Amino acid sequence: MESTVANKLEALLKLQTIDSQLDEIRRVRGDLPEEVQDLEDEIEGYEVRVRKFDDEVANLNESIVQRKQAIKDAEVLIRKYEEQQTNVRNNREYDAITKEVELQKLEIQIAEKKIREAIYQIEQKNTDIEGTKHKLEERRKDLENKKQELNQIVSESEEEETALEKDREAASGQIEERLVSAYNRIRKNVRNGLAVVPVKRDACGGCFNTVPPQRQADIAAQKKVIVCEHCGRILAGVEQRVF
Repeated sequence: MESTVANKLEALLKLQTIDSQLDEIRRVRGDLPEEVQDLEDEIEGYEVRVRKFDDEVANLNESIVQRKQAIKDAEVLIRKYEEQQTNVRNNREYDAITKEVELQKLEIQIAEKKIREAIYQIEQKNTDIEGTKHKLEERRKDLENKKQELNQIVSESEEEETALEKDREAASGQIEERLVSAYNRIRKNVRNGLAVVPVKRDACGGCFNTVPPQRQADIAAQKKVIVCEHCGRILAGVEQRVF
């Protein structure tokens, strides 16, 4: 039993060492991966906005075409009605045709107004498109610079990181799944990523709270996996004081 627990703790310590090395490699990258992702998301948003503006401009141009055709159709009707006016038999027919002419002239006025409004909206949309494309180009340049910077950092540590990832997979395979899950959960919940720590100077190596002598004796005996009662980290080994 003692050997089994000792082996588990040794494997956990090895896993922690590997993860700490990986953390250091990724720390060097800083916020660059997140910055790249944020820029990609922002660029996608600008591209969607430009497409939306383009669609709106296309719809407005289509409405202009339709209203111009409506004006032509109204003008054809007006000429037709005016010809009919010369052949009316009474005032009643004349007044009815006059009303139709006035109605078509009103339709023309409304269509012309709608065309002017659409042209104004197109001008505004084109201004928005130009501004958005300018921002889009700036963000694309920023993204390219960030990617180059990130790729350079990654390439410098890629070989080492790949080797460590393989070592981590091998180390994890030596530990039961339940313990690996607990280890990963602890790492996720602590700031420095240290899930397995020794007792140093009578204190937890992670949160620095005092570990009672009896608990230290239990840890040293390696008869069971013991966690810090304050921070929940796994306590593996007691470093002896050097006087």
